[in-house]
Amino acid sequence: MNKIMKTYTLDQAKDELIGLAGSFERDQYETELQLELIGDMIQKARKQRKLTQEELGDLVGVKKSQISRLENNTGNITLDTVLKVFKALEAKVNINIEMLNKKVEVV
Repeated sequence: MNKIMKTYTLDQAKDELIGLAGSFERDQYETELQLELIGDMIQKARKQRKLTQEELGDLVGVKKSQISRLENNTGNITLDTVLKVFKALEAKVNINIEMLNKKVEVV
């Protein structure tokens, strides 16, 4: 007896398992994924610059625990802190915001 396995695209799988694009669940998932990626980028940049979390915290003016929470996507963080961290890591930040089918770019 051969079973035929159905295949899905990534978007179809997300629609099926998480929720349709625009739903609360899907928006929450996408936001958490983006925050996870930001944390990974910060950790990678910090390690490339051979900084400890404590040293980066000192450069930014926050405690080591806040850098840890940022890198691990736990706890609340502010955009101001994220921008300060990237500045301390000498990283360029571009933020794109889409509103009512109009693209706004903040550099």
